[in-house]
Amino acid sequence: MSDASATTPNPLAVTVIGGPTAVLEWGGLRIVTDPTFDAPRSYGDGDDALVKTAGPAIAAADLGRLDLALVSHHHHPDNLDDSGRALALSLPLVVTTPAGAAALADVGDATTDSVAVVARVIGAGDDEVVELDDAALVGAEVAGRAPAGARLHALPAQHGPEELQSRLGPVCGFLLEAPGHPTVYVSGDNSSVAVVEGIAARHPRVDAALLFAGAARVDAIDAALTLTAADARAAAEALGVRRVVALHVDQWQHFSEDRAAVEREFAGLDSRAGGPLLAATPHGERVELAL
Repeated sequence: MSDASATTPNPLAVTVIGGPTAVLEWGGLRIVTDPTFDAPRSYGDGDDALVKTAGPAIAAADLGRLDLALVSHHHHPDNLDDSGRALALSLPLVVTTPAGAAALADVGDATTDSVAVVARVIGAGDDEVVELDDAALVGAEVAGRAPAGARLHALPAQHGPEELQSRLGPVCGFLLEAPGHPTVYVSGDNSSVAVVEGIAARHPRVDAALLFAGAARVDAIDAALTLTAADARAAAEALGVRRVVALHVDQWQHFSEDRAAVEREFAGLDSRAGGPLLAATPHGERVELAL
């Protein structure tokens, strides 16, 4: 990254909503990650149930303008719940996996008047690039706000043990880059440090990372389905980032590690930009990320 992050009129900022959900301000765009806005409730039955224990820090209606949603996967409610799906489909643009795009298109076709579906939904495979300043691709609204040369990479993610990927379904991460702006990685529900090391080899200049931690676990699988706190630290070190935002550490019963676990792991790690590597991000508060 150049020194432009210190002088840009659009500083990098994040507002953590809870779970995997945050509003990321980057390059003049307002981006929501894995929208989850339902009230506390249970999804599914018996041992397979996922329980949401707290609602969003800010209601979707109070977020102001949003330009696009990044949806790492569509098929688990802790990453895209009912209210989050409605929000995503009301935005100018959604980028997700190809399977997610097909599923969201079906939702849009079947929706009632209760959901205003306006989104362009792009399904991007691993290492595909979406040119965010291309109006023909992403629409004039997003392209008009995106910085020149803005590129969104869809990146691999491994959601739990490699041998269970077909069972757990497709997941992706994302990387945002543009000349004169910070390069930002959003991990999605990835549990593999090796996957992050591969991303770091292909993208050696990453400035900030939004890491989905929490070591999510379910009874049927004896393994973490997202990064543990220790793996989040290893991922940050592999990327060489200047700032880390921890997401996916609260509001769901199956997250086995909380924010405090991540803080303990990152204790004493300083950023080359000054201050702690792990950003302090109280729920509902807009935080500018100094890089």
